[in-house]
Amino acid sequence: DPRLEGWPLMSSPFPTTFIIGTYIYFVTSLGPKLMENKKPFELRQIMAFYNFSVVALSLYMTYEFLMSGWATGYSFRCDIVDYSRSPTALRMVRTCWLYYFSKFIELLDTIFFVLRKKNNQVTFLHVFHHSIMPWTWWFGVKFAAGGLGTFHALLNCIVHVVMYTYYGICSLGPAYHKYLWWKKYMTTIQLVQFIMITVHIGQIYIMDDCPYQYPIFMFIIWLYGSMFLVLFLHFWYHAYTKGQRLPKVSRNGISKDQ
Repeated sequence: DPRLEGWPLMSSPFPTTFIIGTYIYFVTSLGPKLMENKKPFELRQIMAFYNFSVVALSLYMTYEFLMSGWATGYSFRCDIVDYSRSPTALRMVRTCWLYYFSKFIELLDTIFFVLRKKNNQVTFLHVFHHSIMPWTWWFGVKFAAGGLGTFHALLNCIVHVVMYTYYGICSLGPAYHKYLWWKKYMTTIQLVQFIMITVHIGQIYIMDDCPYQYPIFMFIIWLYGSMFLVLFLHFWYHAYTKGQRLPKVSRNGISKDQ
């Protein structure tokens, strides 16, 4: 897309790949080794600021995705990419790039786990999810900034408003943990998200003559939605059906695993 000429990180996928590779190495190897003989960092205030900042950013991106297409003309069916330089089309490009860049900000989730020595939370699902999103979205922004391929980003922003609100309240301290009774339902919200993504993008296989410019992206998004639906169902089964990750509750009802 020539409209992205000169935009940060857009000249090549290699800077993105390097950042993700460095992230994976740090959170799975270097970070835990550096923290092995150190006390966990106390990051409560930093994490509260970070989490509520991501809530604000996610709200902003939700609004921008809606105003650049999803609430101003998209049909939720065969919505192709507008490659013009109209104000609405350029607004969508800016929103897609911001969403892509926000995935780097969210890498701090895992870094905070490592610095707080919460290594049990650095799971394959967590690291894979945080790694694959910015890498695949580089290609999405570079070639197809708009259209039906951005529906999952809109949903993801909405879900992140809920998730990071939970994390923000959690980081405020034990006095606020009584408001976190809805922890289990966050996984349900994520499952609904991936079902909606899979169903929406699956329309490409039943629509006649949809001229979407990059059909390969439709297959990748469908594969992504289906794969994460399976992974999150697996997590749900082990966390709540088999009870392996139910929160430990103290006498006053506060979860001890926060």
